[in-house]
Amino acid sequence: MILTGKSIEAFVRNGDIAISPFSANHITTNSYDLTLGSRFIRYREEVMDPKKENRHDIIECGAEGIMLNKGDFVLAHSVEKLGSNKYVPIIHAKSSIARLGLFVHVTADLIDIGSFGCVTFQLHSTLPIRLFPGMKIGQVTFWKPLGDIIPYNGKYQGSEGPRVSLAYSDFKQ
Repeated sequence: MILTGKSIEAFVRNGDIAISPFSANHITTNSYDLTLGSRFIRYREEVMDPKKENRHDIIECGAEGIMLNKGDFVLAHSVEKLGSNKYVPIIHAKSSIARLGLFVHVTADLIDIGSFGCVTFQLHSTLPIRLFPGMKIGQVTFWKPLGDIIPYNGKYQGSEGPRVSLAYSDFKQ
């Protein structure tokens, strides 16, 4: 069951959902709009290797925005920190942004219940596009789970800003 916008707002106000900063202007019919932060990560490896830490650059972006060329892939982050111990957040692109050829969070859209922090957006540009900090880029929906809840306590808990892949830590276990 998906929550309506009014339900999301009510559950933020009673503490069942955390969204900070919160703005009632970001509530839609059944989602909450997320805005783009100012930090981006671009990998420097020719071949990505999940068994190791991959080299990357952190790009701090100002009001002038950041230009993505066709085929670029970067990691970005939401301004908002969010999460819930009662509802499952799922991340989607804003349709207006998708219509400009930007894939936002096409994979790994499911946020674990009990995870709290900034969303790391995976951005893939199919056309050249300029992105600006603070622009609405994504949306989050909240879903009611069925069954016992075991809150997330993993490697991305408490994320601030974009986070690189930590897949290599899975090989060390």
